[in-house]
Amino acid sequence: MKKGWTEAALGELLSPRNEVCTISPEVQYQEVTVSLWGKGTRLRRKVAGSEIASTERKIVRTGDFIVSKIDARNGAYGFIPPELDGAVVTNDFPLFAVVQERIQPRWMYWVCRSKFFVELCRAASEGTTNRVRLKESKFAQLQIPLPPLAEQQRMVAHLDAIEARLTRAQKLREEQEIELQAALRSAFHKLEADVIWKPMSEIAPLAWRQITIDPEASYTEFGVRSFYKGIFLRRKVSGSIFSWQDLYRLKAGDIVFSNIMAWEKAIAVARPEHDSWVGNHRMLVCDPRLDMVLPSYLLHYFMTPEGFAKIRQASPGTAARNKTLKADKLMAVNVPVPPLPRQRAFESLCEHVARIRAAQNPQMSDADKVLPSLLDRIFNGDSAC
Repeated sequence: MKKGWTEAALGELLSPRNEVCTISPEVQYQEVTVSLWGKGTRLRRKVAGSEIASTERKIVRTGDFIVSKIDARNGAYGFIPPELDGAVVTNDFPLFAVVQERIQPRWMYWVCRSKFFVELCRAASEGTTNRVRLKESKFAQLQIPLPPLAEQQRMVAHLDAIEARLTRAQKLREEQEIELQAALRSAFHKLEADVIWKPMSEIAPLAWRQITIDPEASYTEFGVRSFYKGIFLRRKVSGSIFSWQDLYRLKAGDIVFSNIMAWEKAIAVARPEHDSWVGNHRMLVCDPRLDMVLPSYLLHYFMTPEGFAKIRQASPGTAARNKTLKADKLMAVNVPVPPLPRQRAFESLCEHVARIRAAQNPQMSDADKVLPSLLDRIFNGDSAC
């Protein structure tokens, strides 16, 4: 414990609020929910009173501290913003007014952002699987660090300033990403001028490189992540388990479509490290003819709204798992094919953008760790903070 600090029970710092209203069928209400991991409160929905089962609901007010009984152990708590004043919640969401003579609301905000507070809420939650709930009596007894009000104010100002700087940096990164995407879109649209359209069967036919399975050998099986997030190692297994399905070999530069998830953008290009990995019949592997089309260009085309729309059209079905990409329909998809020098120029631009993003990633990762690390130091008693 830092010099001059004390500990106080939440029951001394938070005063329960139980304002309720009678639900009127003719009135529209805002319902509030709480996001996990300290991400605050948000509007769940706007709903007519006639659709609310109970006759009464609790009313939230600006500045209330709200907790989810069900998910407090997963960081579901926060403060009610002005735009949600007067909204309603069920009894699963205890509400509290902050006793500001003892604790600044922003100090409570920062306490709640810490792993320390998550662990406290887990300790105050009881029940069996899927029925674990926060016990309000235990919650009221939880002890949190409490500096003098002047010290709270100083530390809150320090933490708020760091948060503001990180928010500005994140906004700048988002703006830069928008600019990078716009540059790629503009360059790609220029590529499409005066092009020849060719079917996939001509420029990137299916490549079924079936292998003879050795029961004693080990195989690296791959999958394709949705939303263009690339190829991943699904598992390394012995050939002896493949008693009923064929396996097909992947080659660097192939463009791969998961036939059951292509509708969710599970499309990727194999990198050199993926060479000789294996997949089953659900991986539609296409081998681009490099004298006509570059793999990176082909992937980018299927990332455009126009190109992806063709993949969806080639994936008939209604329910998610029934939207199977048909091999014959994929081969019939027409693709704009510009001259190779223009494709290579576009590939160079893509590589430049990738280098910019790669340089940003370590900075973003470090920035994401700043506040959690600082809060850990504060609540572990580091007097230097």
